[in-house]
Amino acid sequence: GVLHEDLRLLLDTALPPKRKKVVLGVGDAKMGAAVLEELGVQCQTGGVVAELMRGIRLHFPALVRGLTAQSAAKAQLGLGHSYSRAKVKFNVHRVDNMIIQSISLLDQLDKDINTFSMRVREWYGYHFPELIKIVPENSMYCRVAKFIGNRRELSEESLEGLEEIVMDSAKAQAILEASRSSMGMDISPLDLINIESFSRRVISLSDYRKGLQEYLRSKMSQVAPSLSALIGEVVGARLISHAGSLTNLAKYPASTVQILGAEKALFRALKTRGNTPKYGLIFHSTFIGRAAAKNKGRISRYLANKCTIASRIDCFSEVPTSVFGDKLREQVEERLAFYETGEPPRKNLEVMKEAVVEANEVVAEVKRRQEKKEKKRKKREKRRLEALAAAAEEQAENSVMETEENDVGAKKKKKKKKQQQPEESEAEAEPEENGVEEEEEEEEPLPKKKRKVMVEPEQQEEEEEEEKKKKKKKKKKAVAQD
Repeated sequence: GVLHEDLRLLLDTALPPKRKKVVLGVGDAKMGAAVLEELGVQCQTGGVVAELMRGIRLHFPALVRGLTAQSAAKAQLGLGHSYSRAKVKFNVHRVDNMIIQSISLLDQLDKDINTFSMRVREWYGYHFPELIKIVPENSMYCRVAKFIGNRRELSEESLEGLEEIVMDSAKAQAILEASRSSMGMDISPLDLINIESFSRRVISLSDYRKGLQEYLRSKMSQVAPSLSALIGEVVGARLISHAGSLTNLAKYPASTVQILGAEKALFRALKTRGNTPKYGLIFHSTFIGRAAAKNKGRISRYLANKCTIASRIDCFSEVPTSVFGDKLREQVEERLAFYETGEPPRKNLEVMKEAVVEANEVVAEVKRRQEKKEKKRKKREKRRLEALAAAAEEQAENSVMETEENDVGAKKKKKKKKQQQPEESEAEAEPEENGVEEEEEEEEPLPKKKRKVMVEPEQQEEEEEEEKKKKKKKKKKAVAQD
């Protein structure tokens, strides 16, 4: 209902000072109501305005300078992306989609496990029909059938293993006695292998169902702790799944939550003008089962009211806690006792005051823990960055040392090469033009001082230049003599 600041500023600058007779055409009725409430300007919405807005939107690039159709399309795409981002919940811990999928999978697993267990009973019942009465539970029957295999091989030694599976020594003894006097037919080893493999699959499915139920319990404690504390994880998850999301469930009134899941019966009753249903999915709660027949409708209405409160608290609270759910559960217990014994329950105001005080304490504790975790995380991050910086510095120092060593090695190699070059030049320097030059060079050997190799490279270069100059002078003299 609050008008956006940018829109308010735009209307303030665009509208004339005397606004009393101004009528705006607005495409959205909600926006028109907000403008009227905030600025006092009357807005008109209807078919003509919608057509005008549609035409303006179509020819908007032609009406506004500097705006092309491409930029308008980009703006529309950006608006669509921002709207989609606003719709999607980014908080991973509050996602209710996982609850919806897991409860649907749980119901499907229940159906499949029941079907497969009946198949194992029929299949193995031809060989050992007495086992069905002794072990009526589906998953336990599959485990026992897999363990026994051929009933003729069952003996006193396998009694301990049977006791571990059945968790009852009397049942294990009864199974052993029944296997000795069974009326079942013999079974081939190949059929027995198939039965054992199929029962193993059913056992794995039942184990997976237990793990999935634990996962659902943990997700419900994160997403909707008050609702799960009030009505249970499974029933609360079914309510969320039927509503579509936790937000949709929070928007429903208590009367809708009460008959949620009994839509067929409701519409049939409305059509035939019969009695409407008293409860839907909340019938699976323990409260309705414990209430007397005459009080089932009353406790159902009261429970639906409390479920609506709990779902709204879970949906719109920043730090969800199970404090309100526990208090609401106590209220339902007191109301149930009131219907049975007549003991008056506490007032809702008193209970909610206590719940608010306890919830504030719990929220403060949770925030304190979160701050501690954040500090620890920042410290770990700081240490990691310091370690990375130290490693980078060590690597840089090592690279500098390696480059210095390479430079020193290269200098030494250059010195050696320069020392070898004058020696080779002295040994291989032979005149190529005339035989007279060779004789003169052989007659005039170089002095000892020139043969000495100096250690410093600069002196060596100067000596080499002097030798070259002298050689050129000798060549010129020889040419002049010729």
